[in-house]
Amino acid sequence: MCNHYQTDLDAIPTWKEYIGATDDPPFSETKIDVWPKYQGLVSRIDGGKKILDTMQWGVPLTMKGKRENTTVTKRITNVRNLKSPFWRSMLTKPEQRCLVPFDRFAEPKPKAGREEVWFMVNEAPVSAFAGIWRKSDEGNVYAFLTCEPNPLVKPIHPKAMPVILHPDDYDKWLAGDDVEDFAVPFPSQLMSISD
Repeated sequence: MCNHYQTDLDAIPTWKEYIGATDDPPFSETKIDVWPKYQGLVSRIDGGKKILDTMQWGVPLTMKGKRENTTVTKRITNVRNLKSPFWRSMLTKPEQRCLVPFDRFAEPKPKAGREEVWFMVNEAPVSAFAGIWRKSDEGNVYAFLTCEPNPLVKPIHPKAMPVILHPDDYDKWLAGDDVEDFAVPFPSQLMSISD
């Protein structure tokens, strides 16, 4: 499960130009290293135009605690079960779709403590995860979809990898095309392990 990625802010002007955003992104709270609960950069449609925005990574889910009459709130960063009622309300509404720009993402290296393995899309200064967002009591929050891992990621993380969109699919994702069409592994031959 991906819980760490990077967004190179120096590459964002390229992204901004690519998506045709006209507003300057609010970089003040955005970090190059993005972890759960951090502010991350997203692109979404607002009022009929694409904008860059910052939101907190992780959709809050409140559940019963172990003790009687207590609750626990977890931040869900990865969407794995596309049929879950928790996600369906966001997945089926185009206005709740977003793109999550990144230049590389990490998966924990097996049996290596906190060491990570970094993956990137070749020849792309910035790529995008298929994201969804919603309003919460703490402001706007987002998560991104995961799918089966491709042959490059699978030896490191056999359960899942983030859904990486092809640039030709950005507008289709934001328009609300069928979720299952996008939940496929990005071709491993177009990716590499980064230092």
